[in-house]
Amino acid sequence: QVQLVESGGGLVQPGGSLRLSCAASGFALDYYAIGWFRQAPGKEREVVSCISSSDTSTFYADSVKGRFTISRGVKNTVYLQMNRLKPEDTAVYYCAAELIFRCAQRGYDYEGQGTQVTVSS
Repeated sequence: QVQLVESGGGLVQPGGSLRLSCAASGFALDYYAIGWFRQAPGKEREVVSCISSSDTSTFYADSVKGRFTISRGVKNTVYLQMNRLKPEDTAVYYCAAELIFRCAQRGYDYEGQGTQVTVSS
């Protein structure tokens, strides 16, 4: 079964850190560009970060630049390390995979179901 599964979300205090994981099954993530995006209630989907299949290109939204880091791990997994979290980072975070690196809001080949991140004291 082809799927992407996110994990690592949760409740964290402002200034804290979380590491989100995006694990693939049924296909090899190495051949795909990966995007992380988020959606908060009442807001549009926002691309947070992307990485190309060759890892030579990365993108970060201005709102997370310097705080978030996207990386590939072993075992068909991509991570999003989130540091110095702010209340405005609260959202459902999704990962998605695409063969051609576009890093757009939509149109990915595969998308996960999302993991909730809540930043609150």
